[in-house]
Amino acid sequence: MKSAPPRAALLLAGWLLPGGGYLVLRRYGRFAVSLALVAAASLAGLFLRGGNLWPETAELQGLDGVAVLLARAGAVAKAAAGGPYLLARAAGYAQGYLGGCVHEYGTAMLVLAGLLNLMAVAGAWELHPVERRL
Repeated sequence: MKSAPPRAALLLAGWLLPGGGYLVLRRYGRFAVSLALVAAASLAGLFLRGGNLWPETAELQGLDGVAVLLARAGAVAKAAAGGPYLLARAAGYAQGYLGGCVHEYGTAMLVLAGLLNLMAVAGAWELHPVERRL
């Protein structure tokens, strides 16, 4: 019987390549669907000029604590898209927090891409066979 891949491989593959955890587990249909959904949401967010940078301190001046927390949580969620996020940054796409607020739909799509990818990583984690010890 083949040994299962390490769970760390699922996490890394799933973050770098949307649905990559499913690919490691040889669940090709789930991989294809996850990749397509995250890539489509990322592209839609970029075309709608959504913000993808960590909010600067000056941009958060005058906001209450909850708004600051939500701005930072949104930045983390966008980065959770993994590969598409890294490709956009490597290609030079950089839209700041305030600029991204003007284009809310794009920013929402970038957050959606990250959350969809986290769902795919969690799904692959759940499918990982755990060795039972007696």
